Amino acid sequence: MNKYNMSILLIVTTALLSGCGQSAQDPNVVLSESHEDPIEALETISDVDHSRLSYKQTFYVPIYSDIYTDRDNRKVLLSATLSVRNTTLDKSLYVNKIDYYDTGGTLIKSYLTKPIKLPAMATLNYIVEKEEDKGGSGANFIIEVEGVDETVKPVIEAVMIGNFSNKGFAFSTEGTPVVH
Repeated sequence: MNKYNMSILLIVTTALLSGCGQSAQDPNVVLSESHEDPIEALETISDVDHSRLSYKQTFYVPIYSDIYTDRDNRKVLLSATLSVRNTTLDKSLYVNKIDYYDTGGTLIKSYLTKPIKLPAMATLNYIVEKEEDKGGSGANFIIEVEGVDETVKPVIEAVMIGNFSNKGFAFSTEGTPVVH
C-alpha cells in the first residue's frame, strides 16, 4: 500500500471514529414515531384558557445524571427517561413547565416555550442522554401541570439506566408534589 492510499485510509478511519462520541442526533427525535421532538410536537398552537382549569400542581422529579459505584468513588454516567402520563380516559392535561436543575439548584434548561397539551391516556417521554453530565447526582425536574379538575392527576416518573464493568442496572423515581 503506497503512502497516498495509507493517508486516505487514515483520514477516513479518523473521521469514522471521531463520530463515535456523543450522539449526533437527538434521541428524542430519532426514537419518536414521527421523528419530531416530542415536546415541540405537543406544544399548543393557541393560548390555553387557564380560567377553565381548576387543578394545578407542581412536581419535583429526581433525576440521577451520575452515581458513584464503589469505595474508589468512580462515577458512572446514566441516561434517564422522564415520563409524564395523562391517566384520564377523556380529559386533556396541560404541562406548563418542564425545567431541569443541577445538584446545586441551578437551572440548566427550560424545555417549554409554550404549554403542552397531553391528550387523554397519552404519555410524554423525554430522554436525558448519558453524555449530559451537567445535572450531577442530585439533578431534578420541576414540572407544572394543569387540568379541568382534580381527576386529571398525572403519573410522573423517571427511569435511569447505566452500566459499570460487566453489570447493567436500572432504577426509577417518582414525581413528588411540591407544596408552595
